[in-house]
Order: sequence, then structure tokens, then C-alpha cells
Amino acid sequence: MPLMALRERLNVLVNSMFLEGLLDQQFRQLQMLQDASSPGFVAEVITLFCEDSERMLTELTKLLDQAVVDYQKVDAYVHQLKGSSSSVGAQNVKLACIQFKQFCEENNKEGLGISFCGSSSTSTYNEKRISLSGVLVR
Repeated sequence: MPLMALRERLNVLVNSMFLEGLLDQQFRQLQMLQDASSPGFVAEVITLFCEDSERMLTELTKLLDQAVVDYQKVDAYVHQLKGSSSSVGAQNVKLACIQFKQFCEENNKEGLGISFCGSSSTSTYNEKRISLSGVLVR
């Protein structure tokens, strides 16, 4: 696919993510850090974010599958995910983490499970990650 077509596809995807509330202005700040000396900066940061997020979501799933939930460990992963999502402008993930932290503070396993499994953030994150990865790796 020609470079211009890839750039257009990426722009359409990013704009749709803004319209859906998945990204906030922090992502624009991240884009502004990219220059001629580091043309792949945003792609690298987003790739690292996706890899780290996937790892954290896997660990959260394991923790929530335990009979007795270690709320401190869950909270630590959620805190880390919230921080990294905030730094890349992943607004929807950040907001889900805020809700998740509330359930951790309440030691509310049921709320955690419902929030985690029923959250559109996780499935939306995966869908957008796949779309974004498809554009970034070309």
C-alpha cells in the first residue's frame, strides 16, 4: 500500500478514536513530540503501550480468577495501567481504570468482575490495537 494511503488510513483511524472518546489531547501532545529525527516515535510508544497493557490485562485476569482476590496487587496493576494510558492519551482506558480502582478500594470482587468483563474498554482496546498495529507495521 502506498505511503500516502497508509497515512490517510492512520489519520482516519486516529480521528475516529477521538470522536469515540478513546483518545484525548494527551495523544496530540505525544504526536507533537515526533519529529524528523524520530519519525517512528509515536508508533514505538503506542506499540510499547499495547504490549504492556496486554501483559497487565493478562495479570489482572489471573488475579481476578483467584478465589481470594489480592486487592493490593490488582490496585497496583490498575494504577500502572491508568498511568500509562494517561500518558498516551488513551482516555477510555484511563476512565475504566478510575472506576476499577473504586471497586478495589471497596474490596468489591463482584464489581471488579463486572467492570472488567463487561467493560467495552477492553474489547474496544483490542479492536483498535489490531487496527492500529495493522497500520503501524506497514
